[in-house]
Amino acid sequence: MNENITVRRVGANEASGYIETLADVLIDCVEGGASVSFMLPISRATAVEFWTRVAHGVARNERILLVAEDAKGNVVGTVQIVVDQPENQPHRADVAKMLVVRRARRQGIAQRLMAAADDAARAAGKSVLVLDTVTGGDAERLYERAGWQRVGVVPNYALMPDGTPCATTFFHKQLA
Repeated sequence: MNENITVRRVGANEASGYIETLADVLIDCVEGGASVSFMLPISRATAVEFWTRVAHGVARNERILLVAEDAKGNVVGTVQIVVDQPENQPHRADVAKMLVVRRARRQGIAQRLMAAADDAARAAGKSVLVLDTVTGGDAERLYERAGWQRVGVVPNYALMPDGTPCATTFFHKQLA
């Protein structure tokens, strides 16, 4: 595990300052084949537009944004907790867009981001977390190791960035 990585919550007043950097992270991940709702070729404008919406959600307390930064302050990973849920689900949150740049993978960064997401969700009063991921991918194994429970698989649920259909596995985690 890389000890030179800091994981922290991005405050509502600073989220907009991360848009360009997070756009770089998203582009790197999509260009690396990550199925995270975007298709190739992904434009910078598309990535910036997405992170602008996220920053607005953070400012409205609808989302929690976490980043992993290296010793030089470069963002190498991120994850979100969507806390704005329907009235009958105030105890639940969605974990979304767990991204680690390709050059920083296999260093324990995703594991640290997920642990921080659990802590942030608990602090926000959430006791049930849900997420989905590409079936058979590295992230699926990460979530299982982090105590997430597999709910099921939906074949052909989404597309990989190159347009190939992929199955999606849904997970949940009950926080203590």
